[in-house]
Amino acid sequence: MFSKRTEWKLTPNRFTQAQADQRAAGMEVLDLSLSNPTRAGLPYDEAILQALVQPEALDYDPQPKGLLSARQAVARYYHDAHDIYGVDPESLILTTSTSEAYSYVFRLLCNTEDEILVPKPSYPLFEFLADLQDVKLVSYPLLYHDGWQIDFASLYKAVNHRTRGVVVVHPNNPTGSYVTSTEIDELNRFCVEYNLALIVDEVFLDYAHDGAARSSFVVNEPALTFTLSGISKISGLPQMKVAWLAASGPEERRREALARLEVIADTYLSMNAPLQLATPVLLDQRKHIQPLLLDRIRSNVRELDRQLSHQKTCERLRVDGGWYAVLRVPALQSDEDLAIDLLRKVAVLVHPGHFYDFPKDGYLVLSLITPADLFREGISRILSVLND
Repeated sequence: MFSKRTEWKLTPNRFTQAQADQRAAGMEVLDLSLSNPTRAGLPYDEAILQALVQPEALDYDPQPKGLLSARQAVARYYHDAHDIYGVDPESLILTTSTSEAYSYVFRLLCNTEDEILVPKPSYPLFEFLADLQDVKLVSYPLLYHDGWQIDFASLYKAVNHRTRGVVVVHPNNPTGSYVTSTEIDELNRFCVEYNLALIVDEVFLDYAHDGAARSSFVVNEPALTFTLSGISKISGLPQMKVAWLAASGPEERRREALARLEVIADTYLSMNAPLQLATPVLLDQRKHIQPLLLDRIRSNVRELDRQLSHQKTCERLRVDGGWYAVLRVPALQSDEDLAIDLLRKVAVLVHPGHFYDFPKDGYLVLSLITPADLFREGISRILSVLND
């Protein structure tokens, strides 16, 4: 009765079951996997709610790309936050999430069983999105040596006649590594040579730990490029469901891509009027929330490094941006077993590295937006176990 694309294993894995057991037992757990900024103890502006109450929201004005006022607000964001002047609102399509934007792009580019190249390690959602779009994912590795780099030799080996695009996460989740200017040039050459699209996820772009602005792909020209982002991370508002994809690249290809994407978007018309009308205000909230989140992130990195300096068992891998840190630990058991042990022994929740497709055991992923006191105590408990 059901499609093969939904033949996932639906029973809880051991790690999920261990979390359920802790909750059922009434145990208080220190959550160092926190990804929801609205649960991070930060103050939010009441202007967010006021922006949702506008008389125009009572009028239905279906626009496949999204309301022009909202798209203009996104273009202003790139101008104001990244000093980019060339973002045309007509090159933007609003979506309810970057997941939906990925789905649009996969549908645009791929026939059944066509392939998309994705980085490894990276965000685990890609597999589900690909399954639902009948797309096959082929991974290319990021290599670590005093920072993360794209393994271009593996990228060239992975491409074939079914390959349609390359996903880049800038900065990567969870490694926090940005794509360098040299890598950008090489990615463009690669995509042009093999007639591929570049799909760039920039949701964490604004969270550079050193405060130095990083380049966006939003006006990347050599290759057909789709840049994805949204206010979930930019403004710390995942519940508001406002995201977008921007098309850039050679003019003829870009125009044809946008025409086809407009039909896809028109088929669903998923964006609702109140949020589109509120988008200028919601984007403006970044000026309030980003400094708070960056202060939290930097403080937690300093605390992590302070505690790590008193031991030699574990090390933090370099992280340049985003909300997460990767801890390299002794691989004496699987990462899942270690995460379960930490949950049961010291009531600390972290993500095992295999959730993000790390190539081997010995990695834990920690949230840097966790409230500082909880983060401090959680790291202390983790290291007490790992150094025992």
